Amino acid sequence: MKKSVFYILFSILCLNAYSQTVITGKVTLQQGELLPGANVYLQGTYDGTSSNENGQFILKTKKTGPFDLHVEFMGYEPFSQKIELKGDTIRLNIQLKEAFNQLNAVTITAGTFEASDKKQAVTITPLDMVTTAGARGDVFGALQSLPGTTTNGESGRLFVKGGDSEESQTYIDGSLVYVPYNSSAPNQSTRGRFNPFMFKGTIFSTGGYSAEYGQALSSVLLLNTNDMPAEDQLDLSFLSIGVEAAGTKLWKDGAVTGSLTYSNLAPYMNLTTQNYHWIHAPESATGALSLRQKTGKTGMFKFYSSFNKNTFTINQENLEPGESSFDYKLANDNYFMNASWNGHLSEKWAMNSAASFTNNKDDIRYDQTTVGKKIVGAHVKNVFNYLFTEKFSLKFGGELFTKTFSQNVTMPAEIHDNSFTNHIIAGFTEAQLYASSKFVTRIGARAEYSDYLKNFKLSPRLSTAYKITDKSQFSLAYGWFYQNPIDDYLLYTNHLNPECADHYTFSYQSSIDNRTLRIELYYKDYKDLVKTNGDDFYLPTSYSNHGSGYAKGLDLFWRDNKTIKNGDYWISYSYLDTKRDYQNFPNEAVPTFASKHNLSVVYKHWFSGLRSLASVNFKYSSPRVYNDPNSQVFNGERMLPYRTLDLSWSFLYRKNIIIYGAVTNLPGFKNEFGRRYATSTDAGGNYPSVAIEPSSNRFYVLACFITLTRKGDANQLDKIE
Repeated sequence: MKKSVFYILFSILCLNAYSQTVITGKVTLQQGELLPGANVYLQGTYDGTSSNENGQFILKTKKTGPFDLHVEFMGYEPFSQKIELKGDTIRLNIQLKEAFNQLNAVTITAGTFEASDKKQAVTITPLDMVTTAGARGDVFGALQSLPGTTTNGESGRLFVKGGDSEESQTYIDGSLVYVPYNSSAPNQSTRGRFNPFMFKGTIFSTGGYSAEYGQALSSVLLLNTNDMPAEDQLDLSFLSIGVEAAGTKLWKDGAVTGSLTYSNLAPYMNLTTQNYHWIHAPESATGALSLRQKTGKTGMFKFYSSFNKNTFTINQENLEPGESSFDYKLANDNYFMNASWNGHLSEKWAMNSAASFTNNKDDIRYDQTTVGKKIVGAHVKNVFNYLFTEKFSLKFGGELFTKTFSQNVTMPAEIHDNSFTNHIIAGFTEAQLYASSKFVTRIGARAEYSDYLKNFKLSPRLSTAYKITDKSQFSLAYGWFYQNPIDDYLLYTNHLNPECADHYTFSYQSSIDNRTLRIELYYKDYKDLVKTNGDDFYLPTSYSNHGSGYAKGLDLFWRDNKTIKNGDYWISYSYLDTKRDYQNFPNEAVPTFASKHNLSVVYKHWFSGLRSLASVNFKYSSPRVYNDPNSQVFNGERMLPYRTLDLSWSFLYRKNIIIYGAVTNLPGFKNEFGRRYATSTDAGGNYPSVAIEPSSNRFYVLACFITLTRKGDANQLDKIE
């Protein structure tokens, strides 16, 4: 009997051992890479194992019947397969797909620099926009340390990838700014109207941008204002060129900020040598009001309004033979207002509405001539976003631009009083499709109709990006871009077509261990540029769309905030090859605003022992061309190369008090921007001329920034320059 029981138990044990199922295999990625540490288990049981360093696994189980085998690894889509357990050996080769996550997905970077803390493709931060030496508190000045830009010291405006400054547009919270720069005298540098303190992030697109944006041949600058502040705050700024006070008041779901600024360059100009004789130094007063209000769980309403009044009088040499010098007086009044709402309508629907209004007036008096210019413009836009899936989204919307430009010129012998009003209706749509987290395509189109020009244009746009590794990627962008001719032409004719530029952009970017390398190649084909035939400017027949041109080049960007402790630097280099046949050009030639080589080297260092942030910026531009009417060669003369070494120093005197100083062109490099010529010849048959120089060889500023809050530990260190 005992022997029988023993044999029965032994047989059961042998049967159980015989019925054990062995599941073996290998876990790899789609690219064939081995994946160690993947979890392999039978759903609904405690039977499981993990893949070893070779991606292999062995799972033994006594279960029988149908089961679901699961394989999981963080960051990848889970694998599941039905298997039948019947005491044999099952061999599997399992491939896992990378799970899609937009936060980690590839980002299109062709032609785009984004100052934000939210995207992997970032090469600069919002802090960099305001702490770069030489920027002088100007957003446009800070952007000129990036590749793709050419510094024109006699202008101060943005010149991007072989494009004129008129080819760039600026948007605040989605709405157009018709007059983003302060008014200035001819050949005198200007700066942006808006305080960089008000912006939380910046997207600077130098080509191939979204179908959402039009009327820009070369670039768009997208400025996003601050969201809700952290606490009530009062900022006091005392500068050697003016004073500013700004206060913020919070309530439960909203906040309001008001500011007043007064600036006067007279004290600075009296202490430093000026290259021109200023009768009345530039003086301005600015006020701004900003309102932010949360609406619901996701919505945010923003309202911003500002006014600006500035004036100056400068004495200019009259180059006409036998004429004496004259005073050039300018008074500018600018009012700007914009409002926006951004939020989710549902889980899949989002909407952004924006509107802006501009009223800008210039009164100019020189010699015996008075000029009155006025721009009244409005922009209304509505954009919808629909998320079909996490990998596929559609954006579409429409907008209306309206603009009235008037100009009155009164001279002793004649008067010219002209104006025009133009309305542009535009619609756009754009789809973004992720084939995977490594490959994304964005395809769209934009349609515009101008009632003044009676012209309709359709613009296709395409961009794509592929992530080579977790730290590097390629991007491509292509599109047609249209822009109406400048106001000075449209005053006298509406028989013109929009100017056109086709963009081709190829970009490579790598970011490894706080070091970023960016290389970009581009080509722009200009068509339908406006040409003048030399007849009287007020004749409509003086203008045509027979102009053309091209711009091609290479942009390099290297940033390293790892190698040097407490140090951060970046190097920007641009190579530009461009020619145009437009305006009054007799043939295809290099335009005067283009420089073949542009270099910027920025270094910042935090001295903890001195509680100071220092910034140094060296910029170089190879000689630009200009035209000498005494020469037989058009645009055959060359300017001096542009060089400047700028320095700024911020000292944290107390937690809420900062002492600041800055100087531009510290070594005093001599910079000239061509020559200004008379319109008639002297007794010797030559056109008299004079060099175009900067207002002064150096610019100095000293300041003290005081921040008052309840806690007393807030300051403006992240907002200085």
